[in-house]
Amino acid sequence: MKNKDTGNFGENLACENLVENGFNILARNWRYKHLEIDIIASKNQMLHIIEVKTRSSERFGFPEQFIDKQKFQFLKNAAAIYQFQHPRWKNIQFDVFAITLKNPIEVLFLEDIFF
Repeated sequence: MKNKDTGNFGENLACENLVENGFNILARNWRYKHLEIDIIASKNQMLHIIEVKTRSSERFGFPEQFIDKQKFQFLKNAAAIYQFQHPRWKNIQFDVFAITLKNPIEVLFLEDIFF
């Protein structure tokens, strides 16, 4: 699988999991200039900004380890712009889907993270 295919597979899997658990998907791959949010979802009046990291193996580390302070700062900046454009959202939470494509596929959903 190419990197883009791996990422798309992971995002699709994350969206399916979120919907199964009562989330409403508001946007995928939302962009503003150079900023991007993989998934924007809502549940119980909370806006969820979700970063999806998918890896084909753990050879170079766990997927969630690839979210550094700079990436998280980009997510916070993007979320602020999204909230400005959609002012009804007052409550916000940052989550991570970490997916490793081995047999069986490992999915880790980390809720309410903050760097």
